[in-house]
Amino acid sequence: LKDARQKFRSVLVEATVKLDELVKKIGKAVEDSKPYWEARRVARQAQLEAQRATQDFQRATEVLRAAKETISLAEQRLLEDDKRQFDSAWQEMLNHATQRVMEAEQTKTRSELVHKETAAKYNAAMGRMKQLEKKLKRAINKSKPYFELKAKYYVQLEQLKKTVDDLQAKLALAKGEYKTALKNLEMISDEIHERRRSTAMGPRGCGVGAEGSNTSVEDLSASKPESDTVS
Repeated sequence: LKDARQKFRSVLVEATVKLDELVKKIGKAVEDSKPYWEARRVARQAQLEAQRATQDFQRATEVLRAAKETISLAEQRLLEDDKRQFDSAWQEMLNHATQRVMEAEQTKTRSELVHKETAAKYNAAMGRMKQLEKKLKRAINKSKPYFELKAKYYVQLEQLKKTVDDLQAKLALAKGEYKTALKNLEMISDEIHERRRSTAMGPRGCGVGAEGSNTSVEDLSASKPESDTVS
């Protein structure tokens, strides 16, 4: 984790130094073209959102189509089979299929609305970007090396940050496991000490006046007397 953090800081310092050098070299064009590059970033984000919304809408349309087909097939089989009765099980199955159709229609309506909104947002962002592209063409071309390098460092730093976050999560997990292991060791140690204490104390002796007459079969067996003594 320390190495990963150090790597992140090192790349961050490197990026800052090199980008500052490019700003000095390119000059005013970097600042002048910023609105275009920001509009380009917004347009890219809007494009990704529109693509996700399109996929959701297509998925919802397919689910609705499959749900309607299920009801259609069930009704067709019921009409074709004269012996089949419209019992409670059949009714329950149709009710479930109808519920699925209703839910699929609601999902499709919602996803269609989101799809339209994201498409409109994307078109507006693209329009804004193209306007700025025409207006700031000269500054954009001149500042392109700066923003390309900035994008490259951004991707690299994002990957390093993810590595740091992953290692932090693993470290937290390892600390939790270590803490649990220490508790388990402490419990085992307590059990061992308790066992040794019980062994050191030995078995409880017989009560007063209980010698001889109360000797158990187990005691006789444990003493293993010689055969002639038994005789």
